[in-house]
Amino acid sequence: MATLGTTGAWLEFHEPAGRSFLSIGSLTLENGEVLTDVTIAYQSWGELNESHDNAILVNHALTGWSDVTGWWPSMVGPGLPFDTDKYFIVCPNVIGGCQGSTGPSSLAPDGKRYGSRFPSLTIRDMVDAELAFTNLLGIEKYRLAVGPSLGGMRALEWAIQHPDRVDAICTIGSSAVATGDQIGTASIQIRAIKSDPHFYGGDYYDKAQGPVDGMGIARRIAHLTYRTEAEMDVRFGRELQGDDTGRYAVESYLDHQAQKLAHRFDANTYISLTEAMNSHDIGRDRGGVRAALASITVPVIVVSIDTDRLFPPRLQAEIADLVPNAHALVTISSPFGHDGFLVEVEAVGDVIRGALTLG
Repeated sequence: MATLGTTGAWLEFHEPAGRSFLSIGSLTLENGEVLTDVTIAYQSWGELNESHDNAILVNHALTGWSDVTGWWPSMVGPGLPFDTDKYFIVCPNVIGGCQGSTGPSSLAPDGKRYGSRFPSLTIRDMVDAELAFTNLLGIEKYRLAVGPSLGGMRALEWAIQHPDRVDAICTIGSSAVATGDQIGTASIQIRAIKSDPHFYGGDYYDKAQGPVDGMGIARRIAHLTYRTEAEMDVRFGRELQGDDTGRYAVESYLDHQAQKLAHRFDANTYISLTEAMNSHDIGRDRGGVRAALASITVPVIVVSIDTDRLFPPRLQAEIADLVPNAHALVTISSPFGHDGFLVEVEAVGDVIRGALTLG
């Protein structure tokens, strides 16, 4: 049986906390493969009203999970942006995930963990799973589909694939297509995990140790792209510390980030979701990005972080420029880069409140 030394994934013997689980049956993926007996783990807040028209879909980011209150503080609750007195808020853990939804660490039909056998996923596969999940919950239409980063990619796909199922979307710090720079940085992270001698080709679940070190390196690289050069210099710069040695404190800071992730995340999931993000291209088989964005008919609010170096503001400006129904491009000023969506909750909350007036 897998241990924490092997994987930080949520496993069958772990306590489910506030999660619920829904079986959506089989799912045919974009590449033609069929994933059987798919389970979606999710959490919800508030109540679905009698007309089933007060639901909000929250799409989490790469290393996020179903508990929005855990990774997006001060956003969910009575009187908060996701107001539980008014709305039914639901957040499913993506397929390929490791927090209860079917992913590489899940048991396959043969009773063994998928590991290297888990199929490749795309953003569209994730949305197809979310649609099946939505249908089973009896939700005919979301007031809003909203998400940061990976979640923003999925929100865009909802607007293109299922415009009749969303009143509006809000995409935060995201893009219409993965850039070469993003793919290049992500490919190094994936290489770090696969180069770990404890990766075993992805089949490490029955081993005493998994690729924790490799995923730690990946997380360190990623975290630098999530924050800003200016923030790192302010926190660990020579002037603040008074001598050269203080600058190296950034290493222990990154070690801490890596250790935190190792306790709750699975390396195969990190690879699977990262590769899905690398494949993101809303223009694929739709005549290109320009044509795909032009086809969107629902109101779209686009949010950028002015210091985001992973998803620079020009990528959000492209969405706003090419979507005919783009309601607004909102730029939030933050010293925290891509992670600004997690920190600047007051500014992001104001955007969410405005988005809920659309549709």
